[in-house]
Amino acid sequence: MDPDVPGIQKRRKEDRPSGRLRKGMYILPSLFTAANMAMGYYAILQVTHATAAEPWHFDFAAKAIGFAVLFDGLDGRIARMTHTSSDFGRELDSLADVITFGVAPALLAWMWGFRQLPVFLGSSELTGKMVQLGAISSFLFMMAGASRLARFNIVVNPQPSNPGRPGKKYFVGMPIPAGAGVVAAVVHFSGGDPIASLWSCVTWMLIVVAVGYLMVSTWRFYSFKDIDFRSRQPFQLVILLGLLFAAIWFFSQWVLFVIALAYTLSGVFWRLQWIFRRKRNLPPPTYKEASQTS
Repeated sequence: MDPDVPGIQKRRKEDRPSGRLRKGMYILPSLFTAANMAMGYYAILQVTHATAAEPWHFDFAAKAIGFAVLFDGLDGRIARMTHTSSDFGRELDSLADVITFGVAPALLAWMWGFRQLPVFLGSSELTGKMVQLGAISSFLFMMAGASRLARFNIVVNPQPSNPGRPGKKYFVGMPIPAGAGVVAAVVHFSGGDPIASLWSCVTWMLIVVAVGYLMVSTWRFYSFKDIDFRSRQPFQLVILLGLLFAAIWFFSQWVLFVIALAYTLSGVFWRLQWIFRRKRNLPPPTYKEASQTS
C-alpha cells in the first residue's frame, strides 16, 4: 500500500499525539522535580552558613529537605496520573534525589552532629577523632542512598527478604527520601541546636549508619502507592488527613519526629515479624535428618 495516499497520511496525523499538549504535560512533573532540586540546593546553602551561634540555619536546612520530600512524592504521582512518565523524567528525578536526599542530608548530619563538637568540648584528640568518624558515617549515608537509587533504577521486580501479603505495596529497602527525612526530622526536633555532648554524638553516629543500612537492605517498607487519590475515599480518611496536616503545621517538631521514627521502626518490625514467623513454620525434618538424631 502506498504510504503517500492522502487517506493514510491523514490517519497518521490523527494518530500522532498533539505535540503542544504532551510537552505541556511533561513540564508539570518536571517542575516539581526542579523544586525538589532547588530545596536541596537551598539546604546545602543553609548548612554552609550554620554555626553554633546561628543554629537556625540547620533548622532551615531541615525544613527544606522536608519540603523536598513532599515535592518528590508529588512529581511521580502527577506523572502517573497525567500519563507523562518518561525515561528523561525518571533520570532527572534520580539525579535530583542524589543531591537533595543524598548530599544535603549527609552534609547536614555532619555539620549539625559532628562539626560543631569542638566548639562545645574544646580541641582534643578524641573530639577530632569523632569529627573524622562523623565524616565517614555521613559519607556512608550518602553512598548508601546513591546505591539505593541505582538498585531501584535497574531492578525490574525486586523481591524483599521478608515478603508481605500478596498485593501489598512496599519498597525493598527504605527509600532515600525517607532516610533523608529521618535526618531532617531529628535536626528539626532539636530546633537546629547542634549536638553538644560526646554521648549524643555517638548516638547520632549510630543513627546515621543505621539509616544508611536500612536504605541498602532488602527489608520491606510501605510505599503508600496503593492510595488512589482519583477514586472516592471515605470521609473519615479526609478528616484524618486534615488533622494530620494541622498537627504538622502547629506541632511540626514532635509530629514529624514521631512519623520518621514510626516509619523507620515499621521496617524493623516487619523484618522481626518475618523472622519469628519463619522460625515457627520450620519445615519438618527429612527422613535422613530424623534418622541421624534418633
